[in-house]
Amino acid sequence: QVRLVESGGGLVQAGGSLRLSCAASGSIFITAAMGWYRQAPGNQREMVAEISSLGRTNYADSVKGRFIISRDNAKSTVSLQMNNLEAEDTAVYYCARARGAALGSEFVFWGQGTQVTVSA
Repeated sequence: QVRLVESGGGLVQAGGSLRLSCAASGSIFITAAMGWYRQAPGNQREMVAEISSLGRTNYADSVKGRFIISRDNAKSTVSLQMNNLEAEDTAVYYCARARGAALGSEFVFWGQGTQVTVSA
């Protein structure tokens, strides 16, 4: 049974930074692409960043140059470093595990989410 547990959310002022982490268990972490999604009130869930099993990355246009996704296969963790945060980044952030190893694979397992609030 795959389990994803996020941590690191909180309240930060605009222009500040936060680092989200996700600990994965219950499957072979190294073979799966991982990602971060977010959902703001009234909006659909959207992809923020994804990373393939080999470390290739893809970002939403809205976060390019500000967010960095990384993974530590030895620790089965994936992180999201968020810099220069904006009020529009306020959302619940979800860690996700894909069915496959490559970018663009379908995400099928989800964490419970962690709240990020950016004050203007």
